[in-house]
Amino acid sequence: MKPLSSKGLHILLTLETQSEDLLLNCRSFLEYTESILETKEVEIVGITEHIFDNQSFTAAVCLKESHLCIHTWPEFKQLTFDVFLCNYTQDNTRKVEQIADEIVQYFNAEIIQKHKIHR
Repeated sequence: MKPLSSKGLHILLTLETQSEDLLLNCRSFLEYTESILETKEVEIVGITEHIFDNQSFTAAVCLKESHLCIHTWPEFKQLTFDVFLCNYTQDNTRKVEQIADEIVQYFNAEIIQKHKIHR
């Protein structure tokens, strides 16, 4: 088996929150996300979103360095979130950790599952 090179860190989260209003506000989430990505000098190349009938949402932010995605389930008070940044020109491990932590804080959430995959 070929050894892995350090292509980057991918974090996958399942979170639970009592802040149901945040699970219903795609615009606020995307504004927050854009602001934290800017502070980390991560370049956004595209954003797509879908808001469901119950106001839950799915959004994907395509980054020059890879992506982040969110899916909300207000009926369960939960969301899933993942972020991956490639290590093409620099080690982005710390940035991935910070983004994940800031999303947990934004939703004032409890971590139900957290997986770290070193690509």
